[in-house]
Amino acid sequence: GIVAFIQDNLTNYSVSQLCSALKFPRSTYYKALVCVPSNKRMEYGEFGRKVKQAFEDSKRRYGAVKLCRVLNGAGTPCSIKRVQRHMAEQGLRSVVVKKYNHHANHGSIPDDKVNILKRDFRTETINQKWCTDITYIHVQKEGWAYLASVMDLCSRKIIGYAYGTSMTAELAVKAVENACMESFHSVLKKEEIYLHTYQDSKEARRAIFEYIEGWYNRKRI
Repeated sequence: GIVAFIQDNLTNYSVSQLCSALKFPRSTYYKALVCVPSNKRMEYGEFGRKVKQAFEDSKRRYGAVKLCRVLNGAGTPCSIKRVQRHMAEQGLRSVVVKKYNHHANHGSIPDDKVNILKRDFRTETINQKWCTDITYIHVQKEGWAYLASVMDLCSRKIIGYAYGTSMTAELAVKAVENACMESFHSVLKKEEIYLHTYQDSKEARRAIFEYIEGWYNRKRI
């Protein structure tokens, strides 16, 4: 528009000269300036929209720290404090349940079982070290369902999991006490299970499948 044209040419001409040449009243120009947001305000609004979009893309799971990583990774330089400020202004709060009281079983290892890893989780390639664990999921109809998961310690991806409504030997045979898998199940509960009420085991199964395959292994940072 005319106002934008005048602003673009103020380095070479005065407002009076430009308005006169364009037959555009100076009073109208100055009045329009009040209504035109500054570049800084426009950038502020645009960044706020990016924060909200990244927040929604994470299914409202990410807080400021991870949103900051996402935005920087996407080419939008920012600080955690800047993200926090925009989240506060928009009322964006992570849905993740912060408090998680985990009571692990730290009993002794049976004589016929060997602790091969000895808490050495370092790896150089995939399929070098796997770890497993089992967790409980409450559902309305059956009461409890069970999830055993297998993680590759190099890629940190879930490469296999078994879900059932009873803790059979077949389901639990590879489920051992392990800090890494306990961490994954803790995240699963905080980001998915504790946020929903499942009516039956089928609904819980679908939700867990979507979380692992659609979120944890593909998008989560």
